Amino acid sequence: MNEQVELPVAGMDCADCAARIERALRRVAGVESAHVSLGAGRATVVFDPSRASEARLAQTVEALGYRVTGSRLSGQAPVGAAPRLYGIASGLFVVAVACAVLIGLAAERLGLIEAASRLVPAPVALAAVLIGGFPIFRKVFLTVRARTVTPHALMTLGIAGALIIGEYGAAAVIVFFMRFADFLEAYTAGRARQAIQELVALQPLEARVVRDGAEIDVPAAEVGAGETVLVKPGERIPVDGTIISGRASINQAPITGEAMPVLRAEGQAVLAATISLDGALQVRAEHVGADSTFGRIVRLVEEAEARKSGAQRLADRVTAYYIPVVTGVAAAAWLIGGSASAAVAVLVVSCSCGIALATPVAVVAAVGSAARRGILIKGGTALEALARADILLLDKTGTLTMGRPQVTSVHPDGDRTPAEVLAIAAIAERYSEHPAAAAVMAAVGEAASWSASSDEAAAQIEVAPGRGVIVHEHGRQVVVGSQRLFAERDLPLPERLAAQAEALEAVGQTVLFVALDGCTVGLIAIADTPRPEVPEALRALRALGPKRIMVLTGDNARAAGVIADALGVECRAEMLPEDKIEVVRALQAEGRVVAMVGDGINDAPALAQADVGIAMGDTGTAAALEAADVAIMRDDWRLVPEAVRISRGAFGVIRQNLYGTVAYNLTGITLAAVGLLPPVLAAAAQVIPDFLILLNSGRLLRSPRRSEAGAAPPRWGAGAQ
Repeated sequence: MNEQVELPVAGMDCADCAARIERALRRVAGVESAHVSLGAGRATVVFDPSRASEARLAQTVEALGYRVTGSRLSGQAPVGAAPRLYGIASGLFVVAVACAVLIGLAAERLGLIEAASRLVPAPVALAAVLIGGFPIFRKVFLTVRARTVTPHALMTLGIAGALIIGEYGAAAVIVFFMRFADFLEAYTAGRARQAIQELVALQPLEARVVRDGAEIDVPAAEVGAGETVLVKPGERIPVDGTIISGRASINQAPITGEAMPVLRAEGQAVLAATISLDGALQVRAEHVGADSTFGRIVRLVEEAEARKSGAQRLADRVTAYYIPVVTGVAAAAWLIGGSASAAVAVLVVSCSCGIALATPVAVVAAVGSAARRGILIKGGTALEALARADILLLDKTGTLTMGRPQVTSVHPDGDRTPAEVLAIAAIAERYSEHPAAAAVMAAVGEAASWSASSDEAAAQIEVAPGRGVIVHEHGRQVVVGSQRLFAERDLPLPERLAAQAEALEAVGQTVLFVALDGCTVGLIAIADTPRPEVPEALRALRALGPKRIMVLTGDNARAAGVIADALGVECRAEMLPEDKIEVVRALQAEGRVVAMVGDGINDAPALAQADVGIAMGDTGTAAALEAADVAIMRDDWRLVPEAVRISRGAFGVIRQNLYGTVAYNLTGITLAAVGLLPPVLAAAAQVIPDFLILLNSGRLLRSPRRSEAGAAPPRWGAGAQ
């Protein structure tokens, strides 16, 4: 049986580093899959323990010159003060020498001195090359030994070429810009993972629990399910659980991005990393650590980078051919053009990691930025699909509507009373998760006292998705559902009830028929409240991308049509879950990119089939959230167009990064090959793409606009006291 291990990796400063580690791990015998996240600084490996081991995986990473940190299996000691001091001292030395060389070259051009080499003797420049370039040369050696070639290898060849032709000062300048480019790439990657780091920092590390009658502080990860956790005003809640005592206003911004607190009291659920603003709580722990909602969000955001988009796969293919092509151009400049200096310049100017950096930095920045708004996007593939979606499919109940319908009327047949019809319906509906079932149970109240003896263990429950529920219990059969379900089960519908149902459906209400032991006893009319922000959100969506919007619902045609007409969208009603899947497949067969928005368990199959599934997280079920590619963690439909806006913005940035870097590198290589870009200027030029990627991708990290999503939510943890 395969095992999965996570290795924290230090020393990655660009996307090419992550790709290099990933390729090396996949070559290890017994490894089934390996994904390396630059943003999370972690390698996730699935392997056969009979053929590979965690120690072997750590050694593979360290053989490339990186460190596996926080692991007893790491063969390298943590970086101490001495190595850091060496890095600072060598860096300052290289900076001083490079500045002297550049000043000398400028003075030579101005006629102030005859030769720049007089300012920096060759031995000093050579020392700067060897001391400052040692970390880079070592990493290149290790990667070549591991049978991989990196852009840094091109730069190393360029430095060697400069030394061979006697340009010691130029070689020192190249080392300086090489170190500066590495710093810039590390800073860029750090900026991209900033949102992830802020998110991780919100997880409470300790919890106050009651054990043996005493209050003690323990690590939050060690809290057991069922234990009582105490939360004081102003503290973060360390677990997912249910309040067993107390009430408080809860700041849910870390989970939903919502600025306004919500009131929670006894019997209601609370989530880890949210903040109790003004009340003391006793919470029964249910999910802790990585199993909590917050833990799953952190994990999904960290893993999002590993789910590569088409743009990232294209960049990977370009990178695979890049180094051989550049080497060929440099050889041609030397052998055909007769200029060794031009060959060196070609190798140096082409070293930028911009092509590999273009996509993952933007993806990590966009995913982290979306998470701060309460939008969970599961990777580059979901970003790309959402940006390209040209048709939007919507569920009705709980998606376009509030998902909290209410019973508006009860129509019994025969001598039954409305209270008896509700009580009979409650026998079956208490086993259903559908919002209509919740409406029935809320309306029943004390009227269901005679059915309180219902025994779930003795009940045989049959759920007919999209149609209703059938329960056999203590010799009784109760059926609650649509007219379609009653037709399938050959249950009679009195003409009076059928006519009443038609009239109710004509004004947009949903009708549930109720039968006991094969006899129809009445019907229940239910109406749901449309979400007030939906019209505004749909207008914003049409302006952003999808031009065709369609409602898919299991509700009757009349009830669905009322809402669809009011919103100006297409509608297909009385659909089963498998019908929704067929609609999605048919549209995909036409070449459409389909986005599906849903909330319930009935929507999970269609959410999974769509090119990108969007789950309304506040009211959505766990199945829908798991199946979806995008989860809206706040009960606000305006976040749907906000998610589209983020995805389209991210892929606009990715295209600019990718195409801009390719065009820049091709221009630089051409100028270097014909001798118009000397090695020193080539070294300076190769830094520019990384700097531009940093500036361009940084736009995705800006604070939320007060646009479709309404007022900007606070930054992580705002409102803590």
